[in-house]
Amino acid sequence: MSQSNFSTLNLNPALTENLVSLGYKQMTDIQAQSLPDIIQGKDVIAQAKTGSGKTAAFGLGMLEKLEVKRYRVQSMVLCPTRELADQVAKELRKLARGIHNIKILTLCGGMPFGPQIGSLEHGAHIIVGTPGRIEEHVIKGTLSLVDLNLLVLDEADRMLEMGFQAALDNIVDRTPKHRQTLLFSATFPKKIQQISQRIMQNPKMVKVESKHENTTISQHFYHVESNDDRLQAVRLLLSEHNPESCVIFCNTKKDVQMVADQLANYGFSVLALHGDLEQRDRDQTLVRFANKSANVMVATDVAARGLDIDALDAVINYHIALDTEVHIHRIGRTGRAGSKGVACSLFSDKESYKVALLEDYLDRKIAGEELPDLQVLNNPIRKPNMITLQIDGGKRDKVRPGDILGALTGNNGIEGAQVGKISVSQNFAYVAVKRSVHKVALKKLENGRIKNRKFRVRVIRG
Repeated sequence: MSQSNFSTLNLNPALTENLVSLGYKQMTDIQAQSLPDIIQGKDVIAQAKTGSGKTAAFGLGMLEKLEVKRYRVQSMVLCPTRELADQVAKELRKLARGIHNIKILTLCGGMPFGPQIGSLEHGAHIIVGTPGRIEEHVIKGTLSLVDLNLLVLDEADRMLEMGFQAALDNIVDRTPKHRQTLLFSATFPKKIQQISQRIMQNPKMVKVESKHENTTISQHFYHVESNDDRLQAVRLLLSEHNPESCVIFCNTKKDVQMVADQLANYGFSVLALHGDLEQRDRDQTLVRFANKSANVMVATDVAARGLDIDALDAVINYHIALDTEVHIHRIGRTGRAGSKGVACSLFSDKESYKVALLEDYLDRKIAGEELPDLQVLNNPIRKPNMITLQIDGGKRDKVRPGDILGALTGNNGIEGAQVGKISVSQNFAYVAVKRSVHKVALKKLENGRIKNRKFRVRVIRG
């Protein structure tokens, strides 16, 4: 039997049966290298990118260790963003569905504090959240960590980049000394080494190579002289490749907003994602991009880290990343799951040192290619296939995706195939519908009822 088969781990039978039902057969590299040590209770440092299967690696170890009958907070996962925390909690619930009565609670900023206190009073086994909000609960005494025996730091490098060092220190200081600690990070800078030495006991180091095969991702580099040339190059590449989904990475929030504004002026369907956005605007941006209601998203690395925006047609690096491994992480957004991807990077003479580092990392010479001909700017600009409708009702109103689908496809409604992704948050729901039928869909929801109630509905545009 293959050593990378989950059945070799001797997990709780309920976990093993659930893995089979989920179609999980072979372990990914990060799972095969880290899970045996995690299950044995050892501290582990794992260097792996998003999409490597790391959540299942620490999730299975966590669930194997959990004592369901002890209704105390036994495990906690710290994440840099609310979106990643939501993803992790969703994956953990999926992995835990074979075991009854496991309660997983998400505690993140941008959400009301009061209801979280109420949820904590009812008890939980696993907490997933962001450092700022977790620290707040711990300081106020609404979250007790005295029974914690497993702490996970997910995307640790980004948490430090985002300024969470003090919050992390404060949280760790309030956890039991005798605990298991798992640290997952896409990169391994000195700060991560320092924090690992301080909070971990003889950790096992695991590293999964993050380079992608050339057959999967086609990398292209283009030399530019000025910022005007850079923006022109982006327009040429978008017009040439005509992607349905593309992320443009910038190194600063200022550049993100400038590039997004300029592309919007030229008629592109574009969204900006950076740290200055209000939580509601950020949520809408992510929903619209994920459901194909916008073709282009311009983002910083910190804002885009851990988000479920993989399988892109193209990635464009407006600037070369400051860290070579971040470059690899960026381009890894395209060409996943064996699909073909295109990664285009722009660089100037001032970035020669970053190019040299990248050449060493990729073990190849980087020379500027010729940009597409100016004639491509005459090509019609692609419009998104979908349009997003916002419904002013969510989980608190007991609204479920099936209710929205039924309301759209009922008497004289639209076809089920014309409905895209449906996302339901606490206070709002978002549904993507084909552009050609969005007016019909809007009227259907405005005039109809969901859960025997009328809700305000509107089209979300840029």
